[in-house]
Amino acid sequence: MSSDLAPAVAPLYVARPAGIATRFAAFVFDVIAIFISFALAGRVIEFVMSVLLRHQVRLAEAPTASTVALIVWAFVYCTVALASSGQTPGMAILGVRVVDKDGRPLKTRHAVVRVLAFPLSFVVLGLGFVLILLRRDRRALHDLIGRSRVVYAWDVGASRSRFIVGTRANRQA
Repeated sequence: MSSDLAPAVAPLYVARPAGIATRFAAFVFDVIAIFISFALAGRVIEFVMSVLLRHQVRLAEAPTASTVALIVWAFVYCTVALASSGQTPGMAILGVRVVDKDGRPLKTRHAVVRVLAFPLSFVVLGLGFVLILLRRDRRALHDLIGRSRVVYAWDVGASRSRFIVGTRANRQA
């Protein structure tokens, strides 16, 4: 039988586990991005609703609904990013990726469970995050529950050699 019919094998990430400082920096970036995008979307919604309803609409006058909307937005932001690429924008900037516990790309169900379990790592003074420091594989509580791990995703050696050698266009110029 031809090898062309062989099933595709998911790539395996065998990189080092990401440390707590890198993970925290990615988290801070994502929190900022979530709040900025939520605020901008809120302003657009206020404007559109004000035009359609012909009176001033202020979403700040509904704090409970705004809080629920923010939580839903944060869930969607993280889950969609992790399920589609294994990285939130903050993780992508800092060169880390979430993979399953075996190093394969994260499945959607594991992304959902991981994001839902994330608040548990904050419970009891953030003890879920202390596991990153204590465990050799650097997995936090939400990583264990979501059957995931966070690894460095940059191929530093390949990036360095491409920079030194240059791209094909640079060599031909």
